[in-house]
Amino acid sequence: HLADVAKLRDGIVLVTGPAGSGKSSTLATLLDCINREKYYHIITIEDPIEFLYSHKCSTIHQRELHSDTPSFAYALRSALRQSPKVIFVGELRDRETIEMVLEAAETGHLVFSSLNTMDASKTVERIIASFAPGDQQKIRERFAKAFRYIICQRLLPKTDRSGRIAVVEILKANARTRECIEKGEREGKTLLDAIKTSSGEGMQHFDGEIAQLVRDRVIDLESGLSFVSNPAVFGQELAR
Repeated sequence: HLADVAKLRDGIVLVTGPAGSGKSSTLATLLDCINREKYYHIITIEDPIEFLYSHKCSTIHQRELHSDTPSFAYALRSALRQSPKVIFVGELRDRETIEMVLEAAETGHLVFSSLNTMDASKTVERIIASFAPGDQQKIRERFAKAFRYIICQRLLPKTDRSGRIAVVEILKANARTRECIEKGEREGKTLLDAIKTSSGEGMQHFDGEIAQLVRDRVIDLESGLSFVSNPAVFGQELAR
């Protein structure tokens, strides 16, 4: 499902998760996929630069915070004058950077970034809460129109101790998920509900994926319970 991200032409793609969950590796893979398949100009703004890219089909210019630019927002403002098609912003750290990312997406750019949030719902909450209460509804409307994917991931230890496996939650933009973001989550109309009813479109949620890994004995039940979003109803997921 994530391969479809490389086919996007504009909008915002966020990869989120706790520190050390492999966000940078996922983003690097997505950017490299675009680099191999598309004839684009890609600009990255990072702190620090973690992966070095060589020019393939695309041309990539990498900028590092503090050595090349004083801030993400300043670098973004400059990048928009350099005719990029794809922009990667290492992290959405403040209101000004989020504002610039929204502006870039609204003007036809494909923007990748990351956040240290636990799931799709908390990612939206973090973005909206970065703005003053009087501005939040407008930001909800803009973000609902601009986002394309929110990809959240966690790394869980395998039962056989051979390493860790990535568990991924995928939220895609459709009419229902946009409505949840624009109008706010409420009873029966949450982002989690939207994900569960849209599995045919490639969406998936953490607890469902963790339950499948437990059933397949890739991870053990104890590990699964320590990483699920809602331990109280995890048994229902296992029973499916």
